[in-house]
Amino acid sequence: MTAIGDDAVAAAAAYIVERGFAGPYACAIVTGTGLGALVACLDDRVSLPYREIPGFPAPRVSGHGGTLHRGLIAGRPVLAYEGRAHAYETGDAAAMRVPVGLASMFGAGALLLTNASGSLMPQAGPGSLVALSDHINLSGLNPLIGESSDARFVPMVGAYDEGLRNDLLAAAKACGIALHEGVYAWFSGPSFETPAEVRMAGLLGADLVGMSTVPEVIFARFFGLKVAAVSVVTNLAAGIGGGDPHHAETKAQAGAAVDDLARLFEAFVARLPGGSKG
Repeated sequence: MTAIGDDAVAAAAAYIVERGFAGPYACAIVTGTGLGALVACLDDRVSLPYREIPGFPAPRVSGHGGTLHRGLIAGRPVLAYEGRAHAYETGDAAAMRVPVGLASMFGAGALLLTNASGSLMPQAGPGSLVALSDHINLSGLNPLIGESSDARFVPMVGAYDEGLRNDLLAAAKACGIALHEGVYAWFSGPSFETPAEVRMAGLLGADLVGMSTVPEVIFARFFGLKVAAVSVVTNLAAGIGGGDPHHAETKAQAGAAVDDLARLFEAFVARLPGGSKG
């Protein structure tokens, strides 16, 4: 893999500034499978397709819109990525480097990630929301492979910021929304996990399994962003309570949780420092 330099991030930034995307932003948000409808909660929205932005990936998975938005949540400016590129699409774990680097360049102190996942927790079935506290990388991939600078040695203790997670929990309580906490295990996909793999993940300490998010978390730490992440449970993981996941179920269950997620994000963003209303 050829590492993408910061000049690619700068080129993308220059392009979108000319189209009304100047920062700063209170945070940046990445939406997962079936969660693109979250952008409907943005006021004063300006949108730009990924395919027009230099260095941006073109998502190839149904349920991922591939559009960049700027707008207001709770009166605060937010940069929203509708959809992500996954490592399983092309084998490139670094596909989201430019989008994440862009968030850092525009002063978004926090990156809020969402995904759809399978749950190993009986108390967190389909439709549940889970704040991620840590992850286990079972994919064998890392988006910083090929990076030549010493910055590639990114520390991952506290990768999911405790302060931001506490803000999420407080926002959920204020909204009357149940928000669990858990550890996410990243499998490469695109095939779903086997029951044996799910049992292994559980033995290692995982509460959720999925095929995304971890590359963005690693890049966020590389670019100096704090991270919060919320997983929408769309199914019980394979072999858990009869779980037999499929993509149509993932999209349908994620869409059903959008209203709660939108209310949670509005309350969460209102607690963030930084950004301005202009």
